[in-house]
Order: sequence, then C-alpha cells, then structure tokens
Amino acid sequence: MRNQPETAPPPDAAARRSARPVVVYTGDQLPPQDGSFYRNARSGMTRTSELIVPPRDARTFHVPAGHFFRIVSIEGPQVGDLNLWNAHDLSERFFSGKTRAIHATHVTTGDRLWSTPPYLRPMATITCDTLDWYGWDADGGGVHDVIGTRCDPYTNLLLRGSEYHHCCHSNLTRALAAQQKIQLSEAEQHVHDVLNVFMCTGFTPDTHQYFMKASPVRPGDFIEFFAEIDLLAALSACPGGDCGTGHSSDVAACHPLLVETYRPRPEALEGWRSPAASGYSRSHGT
Repeated sequence: MRNQPETAPPPDAAARRSARPVVVYTGDQLPPQDGSFYRNARSGMTRTSELIVPPRDARTFHVPAGHFFRIVSIEGPQVGDLNLWNAHDLSERFFSGKTRAIHATHVTTGDRLWSTPPYLRPMATITCDTLDWYGWDADGGGVHDVIGTRCDPYTNLLLRGSEYHHCCHSNLTRALAAQQKIQLSEAEQHVHDVLNVFMCTGFTPDTHQYFMKASPVRPGDFIEFFAEIDLLAALSACPGGDCGTGHSSDVAACHPLLVETYRPRPEALEGWRSPAASGYSRSHGT
C-alpha cells in the first residue's frame, strides 16, 4: 500500500536494479506479414457501408474477412472504445493484453490486434493511421492505447458514489445485447478491454499512474484496419469526448464517430486466406 512505510533497501539494491531489460517479444519472432499485400489491397478499394456512432453511445457493425474498415473523426476531437469478436463465435475476442505485450502500449500502422487463447491469431491489421506522426510526446503519451480498460459504471460507483449509464462499458453492453438479441447480463460477459481509438495516454514518470490528455485527433483523421477474419465489432463514442479533462460525464463536449467499410478489388485478394487459429494441442502437459 502507498501509505505504508518503506523498507530499507538491501546492500545490493543498486545491482538488483541494474539488471538488463529484455524485450519479451521481438519483431523477428512474429509470423511475417506482407506489407505490399495490404498496400495493393488498399489501392482501388470501394466503400460499401458507413455508420454513425452517436456521442455517449455505441453501435455494432460487421466486417467480412478481407475487407477494410475505418474509424473517422468527423465533427470534433473524440475518442472511441473498440471491441472485436469473431463474428461466428463470441468466445474469440480481442486480447488487448497480449496485443500490448507483442507490440507496445500504443499501436499504429503495421501492428495487429490479436485474439484470445485458444485461438491467438490476428483479428485485424492496422493499415493506415493519420495520427502516426504523433509518436511519443514530452509526457510519454501516445495515441491508440491498449493499456486502458474502458470507463465503466462499477468503477464510477466505487470512486464517485454514483451510477453513470453512458460509460463505454455500458454503451458496448447495450449495443451487443441489441445486436445479438440477448439479455444485458449475457452481453456484458462478452464485453472486454478495448483499443482506445484516438485516445492519448501514458504513465506518469514519477508514480507510473495511468494518465490521459486531450486527444490530437481532428476531423478527417482516421485509423484503418484490415479484417483478417469475419468480425463483429462494437464502437463506443466515449462520454469523455477528447478525454482532456475526464470521462464518464455529461459535461465534456462529445462528437459522433464515423465507421466506413471498404471492399478491395477481388484480384487483390487472390491467394489470401484468413490466418488459422493457434495449432497448440491444448494438452497443457497432461
């Protein structure tokens, strides 16, 4: 606990702290991806649908394997919380923790969104990000994080003593329940940690606490994905707006988000197929 007295450091404290950091998952360990394939597939693609996600609410949408989808800022700075599922099996869903471990705390062009075990395969690949220029700022902040969890009514009640029903967790739950025609209690079990689209976040250098700051996103900015498998997605337009002051409130200026789906030229997908699920035997040593 933070308010407990610190213990005296051992004599070899400096030596223990000086251990060399080792990157756990390096790029050369990952299954290779063909960047030229995505560039070619993006060339000449056709928009097939669009969807508006209202402020402080969420919507679901389908993306067939081999199609692209974009999340677009259209009226003002706005962040979004994204969930992904296998369109045919909700038990396979986006795994933000493993995506973070494989790539980084924040993702951009070329990174992939991985699914949960026992599948552990790319669900989507980021193919364009108009905010990739942002990089890391002086506070250590970056854009599109996979470290935040999503604002939720349980934490709001814990910290503020009041219920709030338009946080991203609730928005995603309502949207999935409506789409699947299931009860809220069932839908809530499938809502999971998110990709915080357009959100600018990091950890404070002194206490290493999670922080957010005003998103640099502006109308016209977008992040684009290639669906590696048939996807059911849900996107919430966060009640924090650009998350420059807070979240889970009706005070922040909030704006809608646009979702666009694109179909590549058929010849661009010749020879391509969805990645297979992990081939692990699932024996777990027994």
